[in-house]
Amino acid sequence: MRHNEARKRIDEIGIVPCARVNSPDHAIFAAETLYTAGIPIVEITLTLLEGPEAIENLAKRFPDLVVGAGTVLDEESARRCIDAGARFLTSPGFVPEVVAYAKKAGVVVFPGALTATEIIAAWKAGADFVKIFPTAPVGGTHYVRAIKVPLPQIPLIVTGGVNQLTVFDYIIAGASAIGVGGELLPKEALLHRQEFRIHELARRFLSMVKEARDQRDA
Repeated sequence: MRHNEARKRIDEIGIVPCARVNSPDHAIFAAETLYTAGIPIVEITLTLLEGPEAIENLAKRFPDLVVGAGTVLDEESARRCIDAGARFLTSPGFVPEVVAYAKKAGVVVFPGALTATEIIAAWKAGADFVKIFPTAPVGGTHYVRAIKVPLPQIPLIVTGGVNQLTVFDYIIAGASAIGVGGELLPKEALLHRQEFRIHELARRFLSMVKEARDQRDA
């Protein structure tokens, strides 16, 4: 999958699920279940030591799945994940060497940032999106709305505290997409292989993103 295709898919779906798990099996189950639920995007974090192996497994089996790596903190990790088939890289903060490597490799990248200075720096470095992290503790939708006033051209992915009660308001506030973890992929659902539960949560999140976008664009 090419850079533009992966970026377009993230922009269209508007949801980047984060599988922060302790087992490769749980990561793969999460990605497979999201894929069948209509969200062909998943972030596998490198807090899972076998993260690159899980990414390689998914990239080979699902050519149209936008599988990416999260918590990428250095160039070597970026290289390993891209070699494994990662279609995007993200970090909780702005790591210039990761952004530079992703751009060189032609892979989507959205570094984390918080202040206006960090957001501008990440965007100028060539980020496809900028991930606001953590959003909720610094003001949530009020913060996103305030940032979008002077920086409307920068597409933001909001993460950290996003849930069913806030996703609608984040999109209305100007977020291009949301990053969501346990609210979409509960630990119990992964442990007990509760596909139906993840499918229902995916349906709700997709519906709320669409409804909010329709209202915002009306």
